[in-house]
Amino acid sequence: MKQLIINADDFGLHPLINKGIIKGHSEGIITSTSLMPSAPYFDEAVQLAKANPSLGVGIHLTLVGGVKPSCTSGVNSLLTAYGVFAEDYTVFAKKWYTGSIKKNELVKELETQIEKVLAAGIKPTHIDSHQHMHVLPGIAGIVVRLCEKYGIKKIRMPGENIFWSGGFEAGMGRKIGRDGLSFCAMLAKGKAQSAGLIYPQHFFGMLAGGNLNAELVKNILLNLPEGTSEIMTHPGLDSAELAKHFTWGYHWQDELGAFLSAENKEIVREHGIKLINFGGL
Repeated sequence: MKQLIINADDFGLHPLINKGIIKGHSEGIITSTSLMPSAPYFDEAVQLAKANPSLGVGIHLTLVGGVKPSCTSGVNSLLTAYGVFAEDYTVFAKKWYTGSIKKNELVKELETQIEKVLAAGIKPTHIDSHQHMHVLPGIAGIVVRLCEKYGIKKIRMPGENIFWSGGFEAGMGRKIGRDGLSFCAMLAKGKAQSAGLIYPQHFFGMLAGGNLNAELVKNILLNLPEGTSEIMTHPGLDSAELAKHFTWGYHWQDELGAFLSAENKEIVREHGIKLINFGGL
């Protein structure tokens, strides 16, 4: 049996991302999303989630990305001089592994993020994180313990098969990054299993992250393995406008279109792929 979670990241980051995710769910085959607790449009995302109860909503733990923390004080070691998180994981990782980040402050911030989502009336289907910080060595154990504390039973494991390209022409930097992250995910799986956490067996969308289109998603669907898989995506309504705010080079509209595609919807039906969210694991 083939089961598939299609999860849209960054819910709450921008209105065009929020609306793109909802469009991809209501008109397409997106089944799940990850809500950023410290994102500027968190409240809008919460209201949209409540208006679309069939959309699974997880928590997108955030320690990077240039946004403000959920804690109003006491987490200075996590922040830049401008009072926001570092822009990307390389800066964070350097600070974390050189001891510049205080563990108690990191735990405090992550607890506050989870509690913010719970207080908003969202019952999270799972945990994942912005730029996959939750599987980094040293962070993974903390996140697993927080899942236990708050009764969250499902988690993302972003370990994409290192031999998979799906037709995407990736540069060496992307391949090294994907393979390194897959190794971290492999290590984190042991901690998750020990705590009884559940995660999809297969993961797609890392190598081509931000660059998925209808053809690449078609290749994933036609080669979907038995068991449960997750496809990670970053949909949005207006790539040109979003590019003014975020310098990642993502193709938000193409990603949304991939899951609105009539051909891809038909492949799901023809191949008997069961669409679920993390709550269905």
